[in-house]
This record gives sequence, structure tokens and C-alpha cells, in this order.
Amino acid sequence: MTLVDLLHSDTSYPDGALVLEAGCGVGAQTITLAKNNPRASIISVDISDISVKQAEQKVRDAGFNNVQFRQGDIFNLPFAAQTFDHVFVCFVLEHLNDPVLALKKLKTYLKPGGTITVIEGDHGSTYFYPDSEAAHSAINCQVELQARAGGNALIGRALYPLLTSAGYNSVRVSPRMVYVDASKPELVDGFTRKTFTAMIEGVRQPAISNNILDPDTFDKGIRDLYRTTEADGTFCYTFFKAVGLV
Repeated sequence: MTLVDLLHSDTSYPDGALVLEAGCGVGAQTITLAKNNPRASIISVDISDISVKQAEQKVRDAGFNNVQFRQGDIFNLPFAAQTFDHVFVCFVLEHLNDPVLALKKLKTYLKPGGTITVIEGDHGSTYFYPDSEAAHSAINCQVELQARAGGNALIGRALYPLLTSAGYNSVRVSPRMVYVDASKPELVDGFTRKTFTAMIEGVRQPAISNNILDPDTFDKGIRDLYRTTEADGTFCYTFFKAVGLV
């Protein structure tokens, strides 16, 4: 099973449904939404006009015409109350300093009986073989930097209380574990190397300049994360997917 299948195989909406994708970024999830729901109408928004343009180009290049794009702030979107049948939010709440307020705002755009689907990761769910204290310390740099920026890289575990606090009903949360070993070379390269480890490696400079970790320990941690991609290595990470009703 691919990562897309793991996260999105059960993200499906009825024919004719109007779906809001809040925080589309450059369209990485939009492609899957459009493909899996060809007879639904999707409106994808993001606060970054540049990202919206990139997402629109990506979706058009892929040949999908069931998505409209708009620039907008998730806390103040230009839609009337009860406009949408469903809302989809993926890898967005982790960046917000008030995710409950965002969820409450999104709730106002949903029709009675509508749903919200939220997907987030949780860096505290990371474990691997061979284990490495330095690697955990390097991962914690990203967690700490995101916290200082007002976000939460550990938000996956909190989806149930966040959605219930925002007033959603019948909230259901399912963990989606990614387990990687040498028998899954596409995930070894695509997820462990090029997604997770590359993301941690990318915070090296701010982690060091903010005195979160010393350079030698950080670099050892990155080497040890890459070590998990060798023939005898394994890597695990858990995403959390929540669905709530209005």
C-alpha cells in the first residue's frame, strides 16, 4: 500500500457534493481528492496566492477539471454559512496557533449533516531500528522549532479533543501507521529518505542557530536516520485521520 492509499483510500464524497479543501498548499493532496472524487465539486483555498497558483497548475496539468481555486485565510474565508457539504483539512492544523478556532470557523461553512475530515502527523510517534538517541534529538529540533512558531508537530494525538472542543459530533479517529523496511523500497526512498529525513535535515541551520542542538549531535542524528534505510533498518511513523459531523 502506498502512502496515498493509506491516508486517502477512504476519502470519498457523494456525486454532486461540494467540498472545501482548506489549506491546499501547492496541491499535493488536491490531486488525490480530485482523482478519488471525479463527480464532486471541490473548492481549494490557501492563504498563499503563490501556492494557489502552483496548485491550480498542478491539477490542470493532471487533467482534472472538478476543482476551483481561491486565495483565502482559513480564519476568514469568503463563503456564506452552510455552503459546503464537506470540509477536508490535511497537514494544516499543525501550523496554526489556534487550531480549535480554525475548526470552529470551518464548522460554520458546513451544512447540517456535513462532515469534516482532518489528517495530521505526530512526530512523537516516530521510532526506528537501529534506535538512536541522536536521531530522536534531531527530530525534536523540528518539534521545538514548530512550537516556537506557534504550531504543533505532535498534533495528531490531539485530533479527538480538538474536534470535540470545536463542537463536532460523532468524532472518529483512526491511526494510520507507515511501517517501512527493505521489502518496501518505494517507501524507503520516498518516505523515510526523501520525506521525513529530508524534512528533519532541513531544520539544521535554525536548530543550531537557536541553540536547540549542537552541530555534531544533529549531524549524527541525520546519519542515523539515513542508517534506518539500509537493508536491516526499519522506520515507523503514525498519521491520524479524524472525521467529525455537524
